Amino acid sequence: QVQVVESGGGLVQAGGSLRLSCAASAHTFNFYGMGWFRQAPGKEREFVAAIAAISGTTYYADSVKGRFTISKDITKNTLWLQMNNVKPEDTAVYYCAASRDSGVYYFSLPGSYDYWGQGTQVTVSS
Repeated sequence: QVQVVESGGGLVQAGGSLRLSCAASAHTFNFYGMGWFRQAPGKEREFVAAIAAISGTTYYADSVKGRFTISKDITKNTLWLQMNNVKPEDTAVYYCAASRDSGVYYFSLPGSYDYWGQGTQVTVSS
């Protein structure tokens, strides 16, 4: 059973930075594509970023491109989402997810991911 656990959320001022972490096993990071999604109140869950298991190719939503960076360190069993220059519209619950599709071909679709964490709240104040 694959388990992913997010941490690192909190309150940050607009223009600031925050780094989210997702803990999982080395096996997960070696063979599963990984993604970050977010969901704001009253809105659908939306894609933020993804990383392919083997190639390490990264994908980003247009809304976060140039501000957020997804990365992983298998030696530390950790996936990160570095969030810079955050905006109030980045406020949401952020979820880490794992996909059996190691290349995350359909990286932006929530249905492409098989395992989800419980989420961590990020609040950006203006």
